[in-house]
Amino acid sequence: MGKKAIEISEIDQEKLLEALNKAYADEWLAYYQYWIGAKIVKGPMRGVAQRELEEHAEEELKHARMIADRIIQLGGTPLLEPEGWMQHANCGYQVPKDSDVRSVVAQNLEGERCAIDVYNKLLKMVLNKDPITYKLAIDILEDELEHEEDLQCIIEDIDMMKKR
Repeated sequence: MGKKAIEISEIDQEKLLEALNKAYADEWLAYYQYWIGAKIVKGPMRGVAQRELEEHAEEELKHARMIADRIIQLGGTPLLEPEGWMQHANCGYQVPKDSDVRSVVAQNLEGERCAIDVYNKLLKMVLNKDPITYKLAIDILEDELEHEEDLQCIIEDIDMMKKR
């Protein structure tokens, strides 16, 4: 981090880097959960779900890149080993044991809701202390809220189809 950036920052850098690395781990696990879900999903609305899961996977990977860049800007190091993702993640990874569309989408919906909580907490942590990380968290949170809505709509559509 640059000298002036350190001077104006009013946040414990170690705690911030820890929070960012946890979010970084979450994003990698979310990427994989979406990616593998798109590969194995079966059932009604499979095509719609696959496209949505693949799109979300790419956005989660983009988030991981953004967070890694910020960690490096702050003088930290992103988690270097995939084994660390499970140990440090806030939201974890749910193995998709049921390839049914509704089950896979519901697992990812749960993950999005966890991510929303993570970024909401990060926003509160950096509010008026680190505007760059604040903007990063806002941008990612916006995507996560959109993902939640997309997944919720798929579940609602499937539930409506089953009622007919």
